[in-house]
Amino acid sequence: MSDRIVSLLPAATEIVCSLGAGASLVGRSHECDFPRGVQALPICSRPRIDVSGSSRDIDERVKQALRDGLSLFEVDVERLNELQPTLILTQAQCEVCAVSLADVEAALASRVGSRPHVVSLSPKCLNDIFDDIRRVASRLDRVERGAALVSDLSRRLSHLSQGMPRVVSDHSPHLQRPRVVCIEWLEPLMTAGNWVPELVAFAGGESLLSQPGQHSPWLDWNDLIAADPDVLILMPCGWSISQTRAERHWLTDRSEWSSLRSVRAGRVFIADGHHYFNRPGPRVLDSAEIIAEILYPEISETGHRGTGWEPF
Repeated sequence: MSDRIVSLLPAATEIVCSLGAGASLVGRSHECDFPRGVQALPICSRPRIDVSGSSRDIDERVKQALRDGLSLFEVDVERLNELQPTLILTQAQCEVCAVSLADVEAALASRVGSRPHVVSLSPKCLNDIFDDIRRVASRLDRVERGAALVSDLSRRLSHLSQGMPRVVSDHSPHLQRPRVVCIEWLEPLMTAGNWVPELVAFAGGESLLSQPGQHSPWLDWNDLIAADPDVLILMPCGWSISQTRAERHWLTDRSEWSSLRSVRAGRVFIADGHHYFNRPGPRVLDSAEIIAEILYPEISETGHRGTGWEPF
């Protein structure tokens, strides 16, 4: 009997579809919206907090819920019983960003009749993402398809990196890699960690103020001013370009903003954090391409401008 899959993580939905198993999906999270067609699937989760409002409003609601010991998401147990899944895909990487393993376990404790198998993804770096693709592929009996997908992603990332300018001398300002800060939240400031610094490196940049494989850290404005990056990329978690553009006053209203080298040079950009950088799945390649287009527009043109990123 073929699997009946409920994916409660957008990246997992994209992995399943990239493995050619999209027809086995019977349900999705409230955030799964790619590839085309998955939006028609029944929604099996919902946020417990109001996710509208400003960057500061959302941050305060999230922190209050966590202080109260509340989960940020709810799994629809009745819907799961209707769908009778044999496999549920979720994550244990961040309890703020998506339905967590704990949320799923709480739902299963309410006696979901089909007794589904649960696979929880927990990526912190690119290799973890590749391992997750292989794990899902193994569970779906598509080991060769998973290996081919990982091989293709690795090859294309290497090809992208090889096309970037080479640093010949650390003492030549014209040959140094652009120093980049990626912002994952606007108020309060947070920089993008986990796999994003690796993507910056593949795209020919030097990532500042966050480390590969480590959770995204909060950022003090004084540290941002001290780092004074050459390029600033805004990619708030879960936000589209238009949402970020509407919230950029949290940056521009600060007196320190105009002192930044990247601002004075016109090298500030907005990227689609929701569809690219916050999804640890096959589109990490697209995310790296977006950064490469931003850093080296004269040599890197992959067609993401206007959809995946735009100038500030």
